[in-house]
Amino acid sequence: MNRNPLSLRHSPRRLRRHPAMRGMLQEHQLTPADFILPIFLVEGEGIRNEIGSMPGVFRHSVDSALKLCGEAVARGVSGVLLFGVIAETCKDAGGSASWDKDGLVQKAIRAIRAAYPDLLVIADACFCEYTDHGHCGILSADGDRDDNATLENLQRQALSYAEAGVHVVAPSGMVDGMVSAIREALDAGCHSEVSILSYAVKYASAFYGPFRDAADSTPQFGDRRAYQMDPANRREAFRELDLDIAEGCDMVMVKPAMPYLDMVRDLRVRCDLPVLTYQVSGEYSMLQAAARAGWLDLQRSVLESLLGMKRAGADAIITYYALDAAEWLG
Repeated sequence: MNRNPLSLRHSPRRLRRHPAMRGMLQEHQLTPADFILPIFLVEGEGIRNEIGSMPGVFRHSVDSALKLCGEAVARGVSGVLLFGVIAETCKDAGGSASWDKDGLVQKAIRAIRAAYPDLLVIADACFCEYTDHGHCGILSADGDRDDNATLENLQRQALSYAEAGVHVVAPSGMVDGMVSAIREALDAGCHSEVSILSYAVKYASAFYGPFRDAADSTPQFGDRRAYQMDPANRREAFRELDLDIAEGCDMVMVKPAMPYLDMVRDLRVRCDLPVLTYQVSGEYSMLQAAARAGWLDLQRSVLESLLGMKRAGADAIITYYALDAAEWLG
């Protein structure tokens, strides 16, 4: 009999042969509690309009969003991340609609908190959906972003969300000093219980395209590379992380997810704060497109991609597949 004693002595496949063995030894597992569902909000009632570049994702009026939140609770999803999409006529140069106490996101926060008190409510804090120029803050005369003026408006926005009852404020504009400014405003306004989830490592990515369609937030000129990170850079992310931690953030995020899993791992090793990642609109849509063309099995490919994020070190994942993934996981 021909046999290789070394191969018999060391056979990893032995531990893969039985389903119970594979399940018992699985190093990382997904659960519905790992997921946060993004929701796009619009004014009106009974509105549920599909986004053309994101099949299966909709813009919701607040009453429709409440039904979506009910599904999230029923399936064990931990939370929702809210984005407001307002009419062009309501936009201005500073994004002032974002801190209106009766604004779209503020109304949604109050309604969700009342209907589903156990659901985590997170509000994105940025201005690209609210400014008439589509950039993430106030612009100076030469078209550059004025970070100091933008920080003042971020404080107004964050305080407005806190007064509406939000659990977590998530600043996404990559404004230097944004965490410190928001923490100062929240604490001064007697909202020290509100957490800050910083988009600490946010790259200037091509994968945001469908989101800009969904949120009507495409810049009217230029792009956002002057304040979002260069995809080529790794060490820069450590500086952004360290600064946000020093300024008092409670959680950090890497965005996008799949092209930057190395950064998820780097942040997980480098800090003790919870690390989240955002499976962004382009990641969602490319899986949808491949599945609809018959090139990929949607369920398997989505769950594999999410598991990769968890394996890289993500404590939670923001994903448009939150409801589907929760259902698939049973």
